[in-house]
Amino acid sequence: MKSVKRVLIKKVLIASLVVFVGIQFIPVKRNQSDKMLPADITQVYNVPENIQTIFKTSCYNCHSNNTIYPWYNKVQPVAWLLQFHIDEGKSELNFSEFGSYSKRKRKSKLKAMAHQIKDGDMPLFSYTLMHRNARISGNKKALLLNWINQKNTAANSDK
Repeated sequence: MKSVKRVLIKKVLIASLVVFVGIQFIPVKRNQSDKMLPADITQVYNVPENIQTIFKTSCYNCHSNNTIYPWYNKVQPVAWLLQFHIDEGKSELNFSEFGSYSKRKRKSKLKAMAHQIKDGDMPLFSYTLMHRNARISGNKKALLLNWINQKNTAANSDK
């Protein structure tokens, strides 16, 4: 009985290893572009360098057309999970295509950004676990919220 169980466990482990090695050969699309699109938020608004740095460090990996991938993106199924998060993030807000949004949608996105940053919902906790420099707190949060509120105020006066 024990030897049958041992053989079964061995077969399951070998099959799992074969599947794990096999899925490494399944490619994942890459979210990388070296082009600055005319619709990028930095082309639509005057974004000071300190705000751009916060965006690039804390937001752009999931919310733009150019992700800087970590080393573990080469391992499946991690790459699939990362790509899912990136696709989901870009569908919600894409800084690379921000200028293609209507004025109303831009205003709405800025408002949502402010709420999520203020409430600590963005960047995601799971993201900041691996990317500690992406955390937005204290002075960075105040700078970012002030900039977003200025843009929203300007949008309100453009009616």
